Amino acid sequence: MKKIKFNQFKGGPGNFFLVALFVGLALMAVLKLADFSHKIESISYSMFLKRLESNQVKAVIVTGNDVKGIYRDGKTRFEVTVPQIPKIWDLLKEHNVETNVVSSGSGDFGIWQFIYLIPFFMLLGAAWYFFRQSRSNGGNSGNIFTMSKSKAKMFMPSQIKVNFNSVAGATEAKEELADIVDFLKNPEKYKRLGARLPRGVLLVGEPGNGKTLLAKAVAGEANCPFFSVSGSDFIEVFVGVGAARVRDLFVQARRHSPSIVFIDEIDAVGKQRGNGLGGGNDEREQTLNQLLTEMDGFETADASVIVIGATNRPDVLDKALLRPGRFDRRVDVPYPDVTSREEILKVHAQGVKIDTAVDLKRVARGTPGFTGADLANLINEAAIIASKTNEAHVSVHDFEEARDKVLIGKELKTIILTEREKRITAFHEAGHALVTLLLPGVTDPLHKVTIVPRGRALGITFSLPEREKHSVSRDEMIAKIMICLGGRAAEELVFNELATGAYSDFSTATDIVRRMVCKYGMSKKLGPLVYNEQGENTFSEETARMIDDEMRAIMDECNEQVIGLLSLHRDKLDTLANALFEKETLHAGEIYTLLDIQSREEHLFK
Repeated sequence: MKKIKFNQFKGGPGNFFLVALFVGLALMAVLKLADFSHKIESISYSMFLKRLESNQVKAVIVTGNDVKGIYRDGKTRFEVTVPQIPKIWDLLKEHNVETNVVSSGSGDFGIWQFIYLIPFFMLLGAAWYFFRQSRSNGGNSGNIFTMSKSKAKMFMPSQIKVNFNSVAGATEAKEELADIVDFLKNPEKYKRLGARLPRGVLLVGEPGNGKTLLAKAVAGEANCPFFSVSGSDFIEVFVGVGAARVRDLFVQARRHSPSIVFIDEIDAVGKQRGNGLGGGNDEREQTLNQLLTEMDGFETADASVIVIGATNRPDVLDKALLRPGRFDRRVDVPYPDVTSREEILKVHAQGVKIDTAVDLKRVARGTPGFTGADLANLINEAAIIASKTNEAHVSVHDFEEARDKVLIGKELKTIILTEREKRITAFHEAGHALVTLLLPGVTDPLHKVTIVPRGRALGITFSLPEREKHSVSRDEMIAKIMICLGGRAAEELVFNELATGAYSDFSTATDIVRRMVCKYGMSKKLGPLVYNEQGENTFSEETARMIDDEMRAIMDECNEQVIGLLSLHRDKLDTLANALFEKETLHAGEIYTLLDIQSREEHLFK
């Protein structure tokens, strides 16, 4: 099937106006030249002598035997051929005639002709420039006459190489979208029972989770044309342009039906109406109104067009856009779980030379909260690190380094700690690690501890989750708070002083406590109530004071338990901190052996 480019340069009123303007100005230049030539009077040699002697000649230009001049009235020009030039020099001088002599072939008429032709050539160049710009930009950018054309990029089925097999993870989302594919492939299968084709599907998820990839996969599976456009492409400074672009987009989509229109970042054009006054807000609302009309205004029996929108802000979308009949389905595209992360890693690992010792399942386990884009970046960073050192394969160490770099930042080799700062940091991280080890039932297994500075952190303690968690108990949240407080508690216990390195730990602990009290009903005094602290508070000052008191009580209780736990195991704290001070980085296996604690690794993957 021949690829159709509907946004190429086309004739129209705008181009006709440009050509008419060009022809008109060129005609004016020609008429001006004609007018100039009509004012030149050809006279005889005797008439020239007579008028010269009567003092009527103001100035002349002599070119060989040809003389051109102007009378003293300043309006009439003349030309004459003189048989013997030397005889008239005295007459010209006697009557104070301004005289110029030029070489043959460079008369003043040629100069004036060139001057009058300059606008002609300028117009010709301008017309050529606008024509080339319109052709190079597809006729919809850089040309005011085609501004109302849609900026959507059209992909024919032969160009789309993506299908559901290309999308790792997102199992539930693919199942939802499989229905849309079946509708597009076999519409009669559903129409026979009275089912209608869904008008729109809204993909909701955080950036990087594969919304655009899923939309392309639907087009690839359905084997139909795919129009891709961003929500911001509709909005323009000129009022009415956005609505015109929406109309043009749907005209093209219906012409190639069955087809799919994908609008990325639809919240740019689909925000709730009535939140602003005038200006760009009016243009956006007109564009949204046109989109609403197009989605609910065409007959599905005549044109099968599915609109797929993608956003990470469904809360700001207009209610009219979300009602049945427009976006009939909402498909959530969540963060990938550990199984999906492993599948995504395998997809992006294709073509990368990875050491056989690398366990992608373990890598997936150590990347909770990573999106598909993050995982692709992780493998790329690991390959870059291995390439810098000319390694034959990407090793486990390269993946460790890449993950640390992505999560925390690059290793800061320029920061040189004093011996005291390094020792304080060692005890701080040892405190985090030891609390993790001493609460085995409610914490994730320890993975690595390091006091090598990265990003804004002077040291890091890593834990890897045993499994994907979909809910967290109160005991697990208390354990997380205690781990956060373990660093400061160790410093205070050993050095009897307070330092600034625990700020991020306190920030994390405070956030956990606040959620326990205000969202999860884990407070004894406040009970199972949700207190929203975003925007206007819905509770009294007394309730706010109770929230503060409950948060402080939980934090103080956790802090006392941590200090007691570390005091009881002070020998293990000293051993771990001293080893960390010497080696700077310790992995879980080394720590288990060092402290004579049973390893939790044997329970993993069961």
